[in-house]
Amino acid sequence: MRAMRITEDHRLESAEVPEPVPDPGEVLIDVIAAGVNRGDLAQVAGHYPPPPGASELPGMEISGRRRDTGEEVVALIPGGGYAEVVAADEGLLLPIPVGMGVIEAGGIIEVAATALSNLVLEAGLHEGETVLIHGGTGGVGSCAIQLAKSLGAHVLTTVGSPAAIGVARDLGADVAWDRYTTDLPAAVAEEGGVDVILDVIGGAALTDHVRMLREGGRLVIIGTLGGARGELPIMELMSRRGRVVGTTLRSRPLEVRRSIIEATRHVVWPLLESGEMTIPVHARLPLEQAGEAHAILREGGHLGKVILEVAPPRGGRHGRRRRG
Repeated sequence: MRAMRITEDHRLESAEVPEPVPDPGEVLIDVIAAGVNRGDLAQVAGHYPPPPGASELPGMEISGRRRDTGEEVVALIPGGGYAEVVAADEGLLLPIPVGMGVIEAGGIIEVAATALSNLVLEAGLHEGETVLIHGGTGGVGSCAIQLAKSLGAHVLTTVGSPAAIGVARDLGADVAWDRYTTDLPAAVAEEGGVDVILDVIGGAALTDHVRMLREGGRLVIIGTLGGARGELPIMELMSRRGRVVGTTLRSRPLEVRRSIIEATRHVVWPLLESGEMTIPVHARLPLEQAGEAHAILREGGHLGKVILEVAPPRGGRHGRRRRG
C-alpha cells in the first residue's frame, strides 16, 4: 500500500509498505482522508515516538471505509494514518456525523476527543466558569472554543495575528487577544483571572499561568510549543488550591481511550450534527504533500485543520452535505 514514512534524517517520503494485519478487536479501514496534527510533526522530528506496538507511520486520525461492513467512519489511532489502509480498534471508531463530508471528517476525531477529554473530563469545566484557550484558531483551539461555549463558559483565547481575532470571536470566544502584542497576564487579570487554562505552550508560560488561576483553578497542559521545562511557583499554586494536569491522548490505555471516544460521541457529535459546532478546514492536500502540510502547521497562523486526501470519496462526498 501507499504510505508516507519517516526517513532517518527526519523527513517524510512516499513509499510502498505492507498493509497492516489487524489484531483481535481491530478492523481494517480503507483510508479516504487523514488529519494532520502537531503530534505528527513531533514524531517526524524524533520527539514523540508512537506507543509500543503501534505503527511507526505518522497519523493519529482518519476517515475511511470499513472493509468488513463498508460503513464510512472516523477512527482515532495511535499511528499509521498517513497510509491507504489502517487497522483500528473497533472501540475507537465513530460514524461520520450526519451532514459532514467524508474528507473533512478526517480531521475531527482527534481534536474533538482532545478538547472533550481535557476541558470536561480533566478540568471539569462547567457553566459560569472562565476558560483561557491558547491557539484559538488552530484545530484543537477552534473546537475547544465552541465546546466551552456550549457548556456555558466565558471563553478567552489567544491568536497569532490581529486578523485572527475576529475569526476567534466568530467561533464563540468572548475575548480574543493577539499573543504577540498583548501583555497576557495583565489582560487576564483585568478579566478577573481564569478557572481553567488549556495550555499548548508548556514550560515557558508555567509561572504566568499559575498566577492567572483563580482559587481552585486548573491548568491543563497538552503541548510544549514554548518548551518542555519551566519553573513552578509552588507557594502560589498552593495558595490558590490550584491543580496542574499534564495529559496526552495517544499513549493512554486502550480502555481509557475507548471511554473518551464514547464521551465524545455523546457530547460533541450532537453539536457537529446540529451545526452548533464546525471544525474549519484550512487546507486539503494530497497524501504525497504531507511535508507541505506539516510546513503549514509549523509556520502557524492557519485556521482549523489541515487534511491529507488519500483516496477519492464514494459518490463525490467532498464537502459538507446539507440537510433539506
